[in-house]
Amino acid sequence: MWGHKHIVWNLRPDVNILSGMNGAGKSTILNLVAERLDRLNEGTVKNGPDEEVSFVFSPEGAGMVNYDVIRSIDRPLMHSNLLEKMADKNVVTELDWQIYRLQRRYLDYQVNIGNRTIQYLTSGDPEMMAKAAELSRPKMHFLNLIDELFADTGKKIIRESNDLQFDRFGIRLLPYDLSSGEKQLLVVLLTTLVQDNRPGVILMDEPEVSLDVDWQQQLIQRIIEINPNVQIIMTTHSPAVIMNGWMDAVTDVADITVEK
Repeated sequence: MWGHKHIVWNLRPDVNILSGMNGAGKSTILNLVAERLDRLNEGTVKNGPDEEVSFVFSPEGAGMVNYDVIRSIDRPLMHSNLLEKMADKNVVTELDWQIYRLQRRYLDYQVNIGNRTIQYLTSGDPEMMAKAAELSRPKMHFLNLIDELFADTGKKIIRESNDLQFDRFGIRLLPYDLSSGEKQLLVVLLTTLVQDNRPGVILMDEPEVSLDVDWQQQLIQRIIEINPNVQIIMTTHSPAVIMNGWMDAVTDVADITVEK
């Protein structure tokens, strides 16, 4: 339910794209879902038909959802108390803040992959030892993919660095030095990577805003390549995002809205 409207959205397990005219409520719906999932995971609310927002989970009985929310507008950070606490003065926009938090998750992800690799290699089980090499495959695919997508501007990820840094014609760049479109793409793909192949949800509100058309067309497929277990729930105004076979995943807000 939402205000004087009742909304029922039957989601696909892979890709779900919400469309509609400006003011139709796309962003509001995503924000309500994210807020309720957050409170549900914290245990401060229960899931049920009497709640303003309720979910039908698969598998039934699930009480928590692994999810991430990606905001795509690169506006200046407005919270003065947050800026005062920041150790990195390069963080000045919303996308910078998302990258800052993702860098920490990226370091944790690498430690976890390393620990699991050691565990597999020292297990003495030939099958487990053979699987050890597969653990680093998503990370290598991510690194190669970013290099490929950023190739036109001469940027490459510095592989020797534990955190994300870039080389451009011999000059070292931080992620905060990237363009808005590059930051946006990095946030989307890095968020997907650090989910560590786990089943989960990515909520994205118009993630194509600063991306060129070619990147928009590739966006969904690239996410799935990095984590094939992810469920995408997003809004968009761009026809390019759905051009590569995702027309059937589009739902118009008007088609799932009933006046109460």
